[in-house]
Parts: sequence; C-alpha cells; structure tokens
Amino acid sequence: MAHVGAVVATVAGLMAILLHSSIHKIEEGHLAVYYRGGALLTAPNGPGYHIMLPFITTFRSVQTTLQTDEIKNVPCGTSGGVMIYFDRIEVVNMLVPSAVVEVVKNYTADYDKTLIFNKIHHELNQFCSVHTLQEVYIELFDIIDENMKIALQKDLNEMAPGLTIQAVRVTKPKIPESIRRNFELMEAEKTRLLITAQTQKVVEKEAETERKKAIIEAQKQAQVAEIHFQQKVMEKETEKRISQIEDAGFLAREKARADAEYYTAAKFAEANTLKLTPEYIELMKYQSIATNSKIYFGQDIPNMFVEGANRCGLIGEGEASAAKGTNDNTLLVLIFKMTEKEEE
Repeated sequence: MAHVGAVVATVAGLMAILLHSSIHKIEEGHLAVYYRGGALLTAPNGPGYHIMLPFITTFRSVQTTLQTDEIKNVPCGTSGGVMIYFDRIEVVNMLVPSAVVEVVKNYTADYDKTLIFNKIHHELNQFCSVHTLQEVYIELFDIIDENMKIALQKDLNEMAPGLTIQAVRVTKPKIPESIRRNFELMEAEKTRLLITAQTQKVVEKEAETERKKAIIEAQKQAQVAEIHFQQKVMEKETEKRISQIEDAGFLAREKARADAEYYTAAKFAEANTLKLTPEYIELMKYQSIATNSKIYFGQDIPNMFVEGANRCGLIGEGEASAAKGTNDNTLLVLIFKMTEKEEE
C-alpha cells in the first residue's frame, strides 16, 4: 500500500508539473507566438490563459501597443573628426497585431534590436558624418529627431510593414569639455550681442517714438494755427460784410436824401416857373413901388437905373446887359431884385 501511495503521489506531482508548464498567461496588449521544436507556429494567441505542450512548445509575448525603446550612449563622429555621444535616444513605436507573425518570423521576437536599435546607430552616424559639430550641437539639433523618424519609417515600410514609428526623442549630445567651454563662451557672446541688439532696438524705438511725438505735436500746432487763421479770416470777412452792409445803407440813405432834395428843388423851380405870370409880375411891380421911398421919372431912367445897380453890385453884368432895351415889366423885376439885395 505504501508503494502504491508513493507512485500515486509521484504521478500527481508529475501531472502538476506538466500542467504548470503547459498553462501560460498573456497580458492585455500582447500576442503570444509559439515555437515547436524551434519552428515558429503561424497561430498566435491573444490575452488570457492558454495551454501548450510542455517541454516541446515554447512561447514569446510580443507587445502590440505603443512602446518606447531606449538606445543609450550612441557614439557619433562629426565631419570635423570630433567624437560626441548621445546619452539617450527614445523611439516610440507600435506593431500592429496582424503583422506580428511575419515580423517575428523575419526578425525574431527581439525585432526592435535589428529594426530600431541598429538602425538608429546607422542613421545617426550618417547624419553626423556630413555635418559639423556646430551644426549637430546647435544649428541642426532641432531637426535630428524628425530626420531619424522619417529615415526609420521609410526603411520599415519596406522591411517590416505594420511597424510604425510614432516619435523619436534625442537628448543633447555630450561633447569634449574644452569644446563645451568654447561653446558656452560663444553662447555668452551671442547673448551679449543679442542684448546689445535689443538695447539698440529699444533706443531706436524710443527715438522713433520721440520723433512721432514731435511730428504729432507739430501737426497739432499747425492745425491750431490754421484754426486761428481761419477764425481771423472769418472775422475779417464778417467785418467786411458788416462794412458793406453799412456802406450800402449809408449810400441808400444819401441817395434817398439827394433824391428828396432834387425833388424839392425841382418842385420849387417848377412852382417859381408857374408863378412867373404877367399878373404876378404886375403885382410885384406895385409892391416894389409901394415899398421904395425913391421914385425916378424921365426918358433915360432904365439905363441910369441899370448902370447904377451894376456899379453898386446889386445885379450882375449879365443881368445889366439883358436889362438894357427891355420893357417895363423886366425893369420891375430888376428893381425887385435890387430891393431884396438892399434889404439884405
């Protein structure tokens, strides 16, 4: 009985070992590829528990989600012969599940060593060999990662379709200490030059601002002067118009007055003409005779009277000439004029 119990225990132990060796677990985001006798099987399994033949079949888990491969301490020789080292290069990549068997068949389950690690070394050295240290370390450093990504993806599209490169991150390379100090001095000089250039721009901006302020001030003064000038012109024009209105009023008043005086004189002359009738002259004769204290009789009275009046300045030369040879009525008119002048 003891012998039978030992056999059963041994068989149970062997069965447990076999069962443990045949059951395996695949994590989410991975595929299991199987090798039987060293040959790759074409049927991978997804996440979960699976059973395989123990000691005959083996498996490898291949990640099918985004993964990051790190390549450390990558040497690189520039075109000038300076050896520099990139401390770390990170490559973010992903293998699609449908391409797992083909990629593993061609490049093993450690495909990233062949397709990514070795390719990064090659492409980086190709880049450095055609560029100077100045270009690799400063001028073209910002495009190294993009160049690596494009070069890797171009080769993978031919060698391993289904493996895609999402991003490449390259750290700043390590350079010899003496060269690094020179670069630091050069950067310090560049910084000083930039500060000087910025200071110059600030000064130029301030000068430009002052110039614009002066122009604005001059324009303002010119506009104010123009407004004052226009105001004075308007004042003068207003004064001119007022003067013209006043002159027009004065001219109208003077013209009205002159017209009135002319009308009065014309009417007075017309009235005098109307009064110069024989009856009126006869009346004036008798009135003059009545008012004179001296009466002259004789043949030459008219001539004597006119000549005497002329000598006394009572009548003019023209009236004296006209009075000679006139009738009695005309003589009475002259006597009337003489009487008026004597009274004056």
